[in-house]
Amino acid sequence: MLYGICNLSIVPLRASPLNSSEMVSQVLFGETFEIIEEEKEWSKIRLSSDKYIGFIDHKQYEKISEESFFKLKTEKQYLTAEVIEIITNDKNELTTIPLGANLPFYDHGKLKINKQSYLYKGLAVHQKKSKKEITQFAFYYLNSPFLWGGKTPFGIDSSGFTQMVYKLCGHMLFRDAKEQAAQGEVLSFIEESEPGDLAFFDDDEGEIIHVGIILKDYHIIHCHGKVRIDMLDHSGIFNADLQQHTHKLRIIKKMID
Repeated sequence: MLYGICNLSIVPLRASPLNSSEMVSQVLFGETFEIIEEEKEWSKIRLSSDKYIGFIDHKQYEKISEESFFKLKTEKQYLTAEVIEIITNDKNELTTIPLGANLPFYDHGKLKINKQSYLYKGLAVHQKKSKKEITQFAFYYLNSPFLWGGKTPFGIDSSGFTQMVYKLCGHMLFRDAKEQAAQGEVLSFIEESEPGDLAFFDDDEGEIIHVGIILKDYHIIHCHGKVRIDMLDHSGIFNADLQQHTHKLRIIKKMID
């Protein structure tokens, strides 16, 4: 098995090996993955964090050794806690990295990919955080525009939003809303929920297509056009701007105590 790491800011993960193919997710700086197949210009990869599979351009990552791959999986994980930050390499070249990017082999502001060292001066997080802090990190993404497959404040989808907020707090969620809905503990009523729990919504066929983070006083923060705050009731999400329900509530899950 071969292994890789993203050495660029935000790289598209595509459904097929074409630049015109649908972006199903993104690979952020410092994320590692297994290389399943190699083609002429593309690699089929499996992300180590959530096992998501897609295609990435050869020119947009570096290969790493098996030793480095497993060391990064087992060592304490540091993440950027700045909406946007700049790292500099030994040649004083700049690379921008977004909120929630990994900081490989982080040690007092220094990080490393293979033989290349970088300097990072921003805030880093590495400890598991409480449910209360989940809602605080959710506000970092407020007003971020919707982007199918996105995972950053510059473009994000509903499940990317919940996954990244939980990641920043030290908790792993799967990538898609349907997969996330299989995690955690079911709550029977909204009244049982607490800020930081997740609410899932389905379509007319009963397929889960949307997710958001519950806030206090029957509100929810979710990505619909942008990351926004709306009312939540037993029917679903009520959009005050439109004066109508936009999403039908399916299930509420407690992911952490």
